[in-house]
Amino acid sequence: MTRPAIGDMRHRVVLQQMVRTADGGGGAAETWSTVAELWAAVRPISGDERFAADALAGQLTHEVWVRHRAGVAPAMRLPFDSRILDISSVIDAEGHGRRLKCLCRERDL
Repeated sequence: MTRPAIGDMRHRVVLQQMVRTADGGGGAAETWSTVAELWAAVRPISGDERFAADALAGQLTHEVWVRHRAGVAPAMRLPFDSRILDISSVIDAEGHGRRLKCLCRERDL
């Protein structure tokens, strides 16, 4: 897909990273911490259905474009409206350090 026009970056997303905190019992509690709120262009790419644990499950993928920002990594996620988009890969698609293309999978809630 082609890069979006600046007017297409009208969706407000939240960039989050996982934070692990010791729970006192030898384990860790995992929570999500907000890194930034960003304007983005969110485009669905594909959807399919698969069998997982003897149940039919759907999977949607999205392409999310944001302005370039250091530190965006596949271990992060982008909550958007009532959905959670897990980042699979981050690409400087234009090669100029202006915008990032994040390929994401929508998490089942």
